[in-house]
Amino acid sequence: MMDGPMDALYREVVLDHHRHPRGARPLDDYDVQAAGKNPSCGDEVTLQVRFGDTDRIDAVGVLSQGCAISTSSGSMMAELIEGRSIGEVKELAARFKQVMHGDEFPVDVDLGDLEALEGVKKFPVRIKCALLPWITLLDAVLAHREGREPDPVNTEGLTDDGRPMDVTLEERK
Repeated sequence: MMDGPMDALYREVVLDHHRHPRGARPLDDYDVQAAGKNPSCGDEVTLQVRFGDTDRIDAVGVLSQGCAISTSSGSMMAELIEGRSIGEVKELAARFKQVMHGDEFPVDVDLGDLEALEGVKKFPVRIKCALLPWITLLDAVLAHREGREPDPVNTEGLTDDGRPMDVTLEERK
């Protein structure tokens, strides 16, 4: 449980990412673009991802419109994933999702400023705000691996046309 000074510090980190989001630029050259929505809050995010030659993320553009939690999470994600392999990104996303669903913050994985969002797990409706950029990213990576266009995703676990959404980075059978 966070105490007063830490809570204030985390609030400042979140507000800094919201006011000055990292990666908030369209990319001139990208391999995949994906869109995600959070119907319960109205958040929207568009991600553009460029991959390097070695299965690494070269660059990410995070274009978001929404609440401070969603914008901050996307900004923190942009800082964390550039230069990382798809496997590393999958692990970061899984660990962050675990934290949002009640697990303790991991000490064996550097989640950067995402620690400032740990208090969000106390507000279930806001968890979707924090996870929106991550589920959108995972669908973009999966679509790129499969050579298809990403499905527009939402935090209700469905694509925009009502099909169940798979954001585990496991290729579809």
